[in-house]
Amino acid sequence: MKRRVKPLNAERARARSGRDLFSFDQENGWFGLPFAEISPRLKLAVSERAKRMALRLDPRSRTVQLVVPKRASMRTAYLFAEQNKDWIREKLRDLPKQVPFKDGEILPILGRDRKIIVLFNPALKTTEIVLKKDELLVLTNKADPSVRIRRFLIDLAREKLSELSQEKAAFVRRKLAEVQVKDTRSRWGSCTEDGRISYSWRLIFAPPKAFDYVVAHECSHLVHMDHSENFWRLCERASRDYEEGKDWMQKNGHSLMRFGALSS
Repeated sequence: MKRRVKPLNAERARARSGRDLFSFDQENGWFGLPFAEISPRLKLAVSERAKRMALRLDPRSRTVQLVVPKRASMRTAYLFAEQNKDWIREKLRDLPKQVPFKDGEILPILGRDRKIIVLFNPALKTTEIVLKKDELLVLTNKADPSVRIRRFLIDLAREKLSELSQEKAAFVRRKLAEVQVKDTRSRWGSCTEDGRISYSWRLIFAPPKAFDYVVAHECSHLVHMDHSENFWRLCERASRDYEEGKDWMQKNGHSLMRFGALSS
């Protein structure tokens, strides 16, 4: 059985997405309680494992999840949310503005701001995307090329993360079995004992030192499948700028979720 180390979290204040959570998409109309008056972006999730109520911010879906223990009453849950409504509204208000993949928007790709330039031509048979110094040039026959832009960025993230992972794996003297990129909700990266590493493709929007830190973190797990002192010492040696990269991810990592349309 593959053993997976505790992943590098994308947002510590986010609800678990595990199977112990049962979410209600229309909870505001249930229970006869006015949850929507607190915020229309407040979502309920009943958990079999939770021992106490908690509020979790999910920057990707731009919601706050109210995690409720299975045996707790909805009346108690509502009162808890009501008592914390200022926190809920403040966290939602402070979320960075979303940036869609459309003409004229600026994306920080691989540490450099690049403007999306969409040139529409109905005679084209395919969409071609070119990463330039200050632009992301999109030549397309699509009225909305956002899906193509997203696919291009995912492929670019896979390429760059794979390249850097190979370099870091060589540095720590371990063999890397595979690199995958996913659109994860709750982690920037994870590593298994057999050398398989997964990353969030959204790291493509992180500054170079933060990008480098996450790769160093996961590749250090190729040696130490824990977060021991030995792990952190190796991670620091493997990082381009350990302190700055780690600090940026802890303080600003959630902002990477704002780029592109939300997934269903």
